[in-house]
Formats: sequence, C-alpha cells, structure tokens
Amino acid sequence: MATDWHDNAPIYRQLKSRVLGMVLDGALQSGDPLPSVRQVSADFQLNPITVSRAYQELVDEGLIEKRRGMGMYVLEGARDQLLLRERDRFLTEEWPAVLARAKALGLDVAQLVQSVGDAT
Repeated sequence: MATDWHDNAPIYRQLKSRVLGMVLDGALQSGDPLPSVRQVSADFQLNPITVSRAYQELVDEGLIEKRRGMGMYVLEGARDQLLLRERDRFLTEEWPAVLARAKALGLDVAQLVQSVGDAT
C-alpha cells in the first residue's frame, strides 16, 4: 500500500479503498490475512482507531471476517461480491456520466466501443 493520503476523503475511507483495490487486483485473495491493525498503524503512522474503523466497515460489508485472537481474513467470495457491486456502481453512476459526456462531444458510442475493442 502506498502512503500518500489526500485531503478529499477521510483516511479510514482511503485505507478501506486500498484494501478493496488489493482484493479486486488479486493481491489479497480469499482466506488471506490482512495486516494487523497494529502493523498498519505503525507502517503508515496512523491512529489504530483509524485502521480499526476501515477494517470494521469491511467486516460490516461482509468482505472480511474477524477471527478472535488470529486477526482479519478475506472471506470466501469477497472478490466476486466486490466485482458485482463495482460493476453495478459503474453502470448506474459512472457510465451515465461518460455517456452524457460522449454525446455532448458529438461522439458516437458505437465507434467508441469499437475503438476500445481495436485497442485491446
């Protein structure tokens, strides 16, 4: 994880986003342990409460689990659940804005999709 925190979001949310990114990228897989709250706090000079809050939100969302005396672990199926959620968010929140911008620029969506296909 990088240590560059920015001011436009609370640090616990930024940390949570980084963990989610690691799950999506496959850096953290089902059953993998997360670094301890104490370790993350020390490595990134964060308050342990900040780290705990980020981890607790991940627990509340059903992506990681607390194992008493053992730490936090990525749950089975967390990546699949996260992919579904992120795809839905993209289609409902981001894609309409992209589509509106393309139309405002006079771009044909079919041509854009084809150009992306040609680039890959």
